[in-house]
Amino acid sequence: QEKLVESGGGLVQPGGSLRLSCAASGFSLDHYSIGWFRQAPGKGREGVSCIVTTDNSTYYADSVKGRFTISMDTGKNIVYLQMTNLKPEDTAVYYCNLHRVFPPLDYWGQGTQVTVSS
Repeated sequence: QEKLVESGGGLVQPGGSLRLSCAASGFSLDHYSIGWFRQAPGKGREGVSCIVTTDNSTYYADSVKGRFTISMDTGKNIVYLQMTNLKPEDTAVYYCNLHRVFPPLDYWGQGTQVTVSS
Protein backbone atom coordinates (compact mmCIF):
# COMPACT_ATOMS: atom_id res chain seq x y z
CA GLN A 1 0.00 0.00 0.00
CA GLU A 2 1.25 3.49 -0.82
CA LYS A 3 2.22 5.42 2.29
CA LEU A 4 4.20 8.43 3.50
CA VAL A 5 5.07 8.59 7.20
CA GLU A 6 6.66 11.66 8.77
CA SER A 7 8.57 11.53 12.04
CA GLY A 8 11.09 13.54 14.04
CA GLY A 9 9.01 16.49 15.19
CA GLY A 10 8.95 17.74 18.74
CA LEU A 11 9.63 20.64 21.06
CA VAL A 12 12.92 22.50 20.70
CA GLN A 13 14.32 25.79 21.99
CA PRO A 14 15.13 28.64 19.62
CA GLY A 15 18.49 28.00 18.00
CA GLY A 16 18.10 24.26 18.33
CA SER A 17 17.93 21.55 15.68
CA LEU A 18 15.62 18.78 14.57
CA ARG A 19 15.74 16.24 11.77
CA LEU A 20 12.48 15.25 10.13
CA SER A 21 12.11 12.01 8.21
CA CYS A 22 9.67 11.05 5.49
CA ALA A 23 9.57 7.32 4.85
CA ALA A 24 7.96 6.29 1.57
CA SER A 25 6.57 2.85 0.87
CA GLY A 26 4.73 1.50 -2.14
CA PHE A 27 6.45 3.98 -4.47
CA SER A 28 9.32 4.03 -6.86
CA LEU A 29 11.05 7.35 -6.21
CA ASP A 30 12.19 7.93 -9.78
CA HIS A 31 10.79 11.04 -11.49
CA TYR A 32 9.25 12.54 -8.36
CA SER A 33 9.45 15.79 -6.53
CA ILE A 34 9.45 15.14 -2.78
CA GLY A 35 8.68 18.23 -0.75
CA TRP A 36 8.23 19.46 2.76
CA PHE A 37 5.38 21.84 3.52
CA ARG A 38 4.30 23.40 6.78
CA GLN A 39 1.14 24.91 8.17
CA ALA A 40 1.03 27.13 11.24
CA PRO A 41 -2.23 27.66 13.15
CA GLY A 42 -4.53 29.98 11.22
CA LYS A 43 -2.25 30.11 8.19
CA GLY A 44 -2.13 28.42 4.82
CA ARG A 45 0.16 25.60 3.86
CA GLU A 46 3.62 26.87 2.90
CA GLY A 47 6.22 25.16 0.75
CA VAL A 48 9.52 24.74 2.62
CA SER A 49 11.83 22.59 0.51
CA CYS A 50 11.82 19.94 -2.16
CA ILE A 51 14.14 17.54 -3.89
CA VAL A 52 13.73 16.30 -7.46
CA THR A 53 14.70 12.65 -7.68
CA THR A 54 15.58 12.79 -11.38
CA ASP A 55 18.74 14.80 -10.77
CA ASN A 56 18.75 15.46 -7.00
CA SER A 57 18.10 19.16 -7.49
CA THR A 58 17.04 20.89 -4.29
CA TYR A 59 14.98 24.00 -3.61
CA TYR A 60 14.32 26.05 -0.49
CA ALA A 61 11.96 28.78 0.58
CA ASP A 62 13.72 32.05 1.34
CA SER A 63 12.60 31.83 4.96
CA VAL A 64 14.60 28.63 5.56
CA LYS A 65 17.47 28.90 3.08
CA GLY A 66 20.78 28.45 4.84
CA ARG A 67 19.16 26.84 7.88
CA PHE A 68 17.39 23.76 6.47
CA THR A 69 18.85 20.98 4.33
CA ILE A 70 16.88 18.37 2.40
CA SER A 71 18.45 15.04 1.49
CA MET A 72 17.43 11.59 0.34
CA ASP A 73 18.53 8.07 1.20
CA THR A 74 17.60 6.23 -1.99
CA GLY A 75 18.25 2.77 -0.58
CA LYS A 76 15.95 3.31 2.40
CA ASN A 77 13.34 5.41 0.54
CA ILE A 78 13.62 8.16 3.15
CA VAL A 79 13.77 11.91 2.64
CA TYR A 80 15.18 14.01 5.47
CA LEU A 81 14.81 17.63 6.42
CA GLN A 82 17.63 18.74 8.70
CA MET A 83 16.56 21.91 10.47
CA THR A 84 19.08 24.05 12.32
CA ASN A 85 18.94 27.44 14.05
CA LEU A 86 15.23 27.01 14.54
CA LYS A 87 13.09 30.06 15.20
CA PRO A 88 9.67 30.42 16.84
CA GLU A 89 8.19 31.25 13.44
CA ASP A 90 9.18 27.76 12.28
CA THR A 91 6.50 26.34 14.57
CA ALA A 92 4.04 24.41 12.41
CA VAL A 93 2.84 21.01 11.38
CA TYR A 94 5.27 19.74 8.74
CA TYR A 95 3.97 17.57 5.91
CA CYS A 96 5.77 15.41 3.40
CA ASN A 97 4.48 15.46 -0.19
CA LEU A 98 5.22 13.14 -3.09
CA HIS A 99 4.44 14.68 -6.46
CA ARG A 100 4.67 13.38 -10.03
CA VAL A 101 3.74 15.33 -13.13
CA PHE A 102 3.14 12.44 -15.51
CA PRO A 103 1.25 10.30 -14.86
CA PRO A 104 -0.19 12.76 -12.34
CA LEU A 105 0.16 11.84 -8.68
CA ASP A 106 0.03 13.88 -5.50
CA TYR A 107 0.29 12.18 -2.11
CA TRP A 108 0.52 13.59 1.41
CA GLY A 109 1.64 12.27 4.75
CA GLN A 110 -0.20 12.92 7.99
CA GLY A 111 2.22 15.53 9.34
CA THR A 112 4.50 15.94 12.33
CA GLN A 113 4.38 18.81 14.83
CA VAL A 114 7.39 21.08 15.28
CA THR A 115 7.24 23.56 18.15
CA VAL A 116 10.03 26.09 18.72
CA SER A 117 9.68 27.80 22.07
CA SER A 118 11.71 28.74 25.11
